[in-house]
Amino acid sequence: MAAPVPYLQFAGIAADALKTYRDVFGGELELHTFAEFGRRDGAPSWIAHGELRGPVDLFGSDAADGAASVQVHGVLFALLGAGDAATSRRWFDALAATGNIVEAMGERPWGDVDGQVRDGFGVTWLIGYSPADA
Repeated sequence: MAAPVPYLQFAGIAADALKTYRDVFGGELELHTFAEFGRRDGAPSWIAHGELRGPVDLFGSDAADGAASVQVHGVLFALLGAGDAATSRRWFDALAATGNIVEAMGERPWGDVDGQVRDGFGVTWLIGYSPADA
């Protein structure tokens, strides 16, 4: 069974957001514009559908005129054990560079290392690893 893939709708900045996530996480990015899909409910250059496939899968688009864009409250995108120690720290630092640290990466009482960062697009990530797996 496939895992759920987040699909985020942005307010005219989907290309920037998805390219940033590709730069942070790696993987292959495919972008399709409103013009390509024959849509007229937004700017022709807006993203009608984008897919990032790699260590982190993520879909995104620009919200059509009048539609709500991403506002994430009470949700963390958890990348626990998705990368080794070096990869997890690199992801965390890269997201923090244009966002803010909610909780610094550190060892938790149960022995794992994690932290929370809200990126520049308003998405909060919980990133961590188990030193036992490192």
